[in-house]
Amino acid sequence: MVERDTREQAGREPASEDAGPAARGKPGRRERNKEDKLRRIKEAARELFVSKGFDDTTIRQIATQAEVGLGTVFIYAANKRDLLFLIANEGLDEVAGAAAAAVDSNAALIDNLLAVFRPHYAFFERQPELSRLVLREMTFYDSGAQAGSFRKTREALIELLGEVVRLAAERGEITIDETTAFVGWTIFCIYQVELRRWLSDGTVDVESGLDRLRRALLLLIYGLGAAAPRGG
Repeated sequence: MVERDTREQAGREPASEDAGPAARGKPGRRERNKEDKLRRIKEAARELFVSKGFDDTTIRQIATQAEVGLGTVFIYAANKRDLLFLIANEGLDEVAGAAAAAVDSNAALIDNLLAVFRPHYAFFERQPELSRLVLREMTFYDSGAQAGSFRKTREALIELLGEVVRLAAERGEITIDETTAFVGWTIFCIYQVELRRWLSDGTVDVESGLDRLRRALLLLIYGLGAAAPRGG
């Protein structure tokens, strides 16, 4: 009887410490090694882009500082610009989630817009030097392993802005003759220009940046009050 109880208890014991990683739900040594290499590549690229400048940094220098082979870098990024956006894409999903969660269906249009943009400004404030490089390179960024992810994030933001406009129109706060998608795109364009101006200033402060953005958005919302054009 005692022997049977012992066998039953043993059957209920947790997996041994010597069990494989899959049994314990942990990444294996190979996976951990890949994650560590990617982390070192990102850190090396971030440091060199800021200290030496994007144009003067080479993929080989990044590989050397990260202590990985040149071919290993190309597993994660097709070129130097792609590597820059590999770093930039990190954390953007979290920012997008925070922006979407900040929208209040009962809030004024301007308040919702600023609530959406606040986490984005906070994200770019963390490393202004790197953010300036990203904004400079993003204009013609349409190919590479990281391009799809970056475009997806940008399109999601424009779609969210259109949704905020739709909510305001449904409440009767605004009247629009254009599609909400086009208005959302226009708002995004204003944000992009203001973001670049803000990052080019000597002092990068979220509140001052949002205050300037607020002025520009209010101008869009209320217009210039121009009289109707004469004639046809």
